[in-house]
Amino acid sequence: MLLSVENLATYFFLDEGILKAVDDLSFTVEEQETVALVGESGCGKTIVALSIMKLVPLPGRIVEGKVLFNEEDLLQVNPERLRQIRGSEIGLVFQEPGAALNPVFTIGHQIGEVLRLHRGMTKHEAKAEAIRLLGDTGIPEPEKRFRAYPFELSGGMQQRAVIAIATCTRPKLLIADEPTTALDVTVQAEILDLLRYLQDQYRMAILIISHDLGVVAGIADRVLVMYTGKAMELASVRDFFHRPRHPYSQGLLSAIPRLGGGKGELRPGIPGAVPDLMQLPAGCTFHPRCPIGDASCRLEFPPLRRISDERLCACYKVSA
Repeated sequence: MLLSVENLATYFFLDEGILKAVDDLSFTVEEQETVALVGESGCGKTIVALSIMKLVPLPGRIVEGKVLFNEEDLLQVNPERLRQIRGSEIGLVFQEPGAALNPVFTIGHQIGEVLRLHRGMTKHEAKAEAIRLLGDTGIPEPEKRFRAYPFELSGGMQQRAVIAIATCTRPKLLIADEPTTALDVTVQAEILDLLRYLQDQYRMAILIISHDLGVVAGIADRVLVMYTGKAMELASVRDFFHRPRHPYSQGLLSAIPRLGGGKGELRPGIPGAVPDLMQLPAGCTFHPRCPIGDASCRLEFPPLRRISDERLCACYKVSA
């Protein structure tokens, strides 16, 4: 087991009250596996990534749980060891590549800094390796881009540069937060191809966060569906798309536009909106929007239980 998140809870302590961004979340990532976290905006996906890396901003705080990486609890290790793991063993691709890159340093400088710090390279070695990595990630004229500043690159090239920085140490795990957001469809496909290529090259696992189910279908092995900071369903990607079991999963898939659908066709989607995380409904937090919920769903949040060999589901109405 490469990564095991156990009963993770990350809360934000605001003047208005306690916002439970992630609440009692558990999942695993095997070596060389790709797991996707999916759900509507605001369901806690990004906070999961920040919690794993122990980068939750104030007033947020991890209040409970374990994050075991190679059996080492990242929430308990000392700061120096955590910096080593962040830089060399776990890579992170942020949602906005333009914000992740430092605007006052060249792309080559930013890659070279990581290579010198975590791989012990000389300045000359780091330059040669950075140029190779830029070419390997599909950036044209890598020698020229090595000397470029972030604002001189397109969004797609910025994302490739961020991926090069995150994977230049050949990490065991890459966390990619919405890596294709704001990119056109062609560039999205190229970025997914790049991630698969690097995964094969470095034999790394990927935890990908996305609200785009098309992206998930193209890269994931397993899917973890989140809602209001909790896990709703965990299934293989094939089972998830062929037969979603949780009503929330079914609603997400029903909202996907169909190829060949009529002009102006409206997809069913999910009625209502995600509740305020500081005023969550009692019991199952999805029950106000659920088509099969009843009074029993208001009593207590259902446990995430196994309903088949490869599927877990948190719903009282779903049987094996």
